[in-house]
Amino acid sequence: MPLSVRECVRSDLETLVVMSKNTFSEAFEKDNDPEDFQAYIKEAFHPDKLAAELANRNSLFYFVFDDDEIVGYFKLNIGAAQTDVHDPNALEIERIYVLGNHQGKKIGSWMLQQITALAKTFGKVYIWLGVWEHNPNAIRFYQKHGFVKFGEHPYYIGSDKQTDWLLRLNVQ
Repeated sequence: MPLSVRECVRSDLETLVVMSKNTFSEAFEKDNDPEDFQAYIKEAFHPDKLAAELANRNSLFYFVFDDDEIVGYFKLNIGAAQTDVHDPNALEIERIYVLGNHQGKKIGSWMLQQITALAKTFGKVYIWLGVWEHNPNAIRFYQKHGFVKFGEHPYYIGSDKQTDWLLRLNVQ
């Protein structure tokens, strides 16, 4: 399994929209109110919104490939683009997803290795992320990779207020 990573560019927008909607739906649609979920998907992954995020120099999207097939993606935020912490020493993983039919192949672990290397390259001291409190598999995955809980914050799916755990991994 020769994995590789490539930073997304403006011409990747259509693929990024599809990948974002598909992976988020695979992960969370079954656990949320259909109306709230569709409202969230429509807003969060609208092409104009993702185009603006792609244009933000403090937000970085990466596609992950197995050979020439896209199997996942991640979005990183630094500086003012961070959604909560806003620490210049931090890198936020806002999104990290592997397509369902590629899960169980250690791609997520490989992605975290790539993200950790990027964080070090950027001179960041730690990585942080938010994970839904009702996603025990993801929580276990991050804890297995050394992340520890340091807080919580609200996260909205449509009008449904949910709670994300904030997890942190020191990299330096």
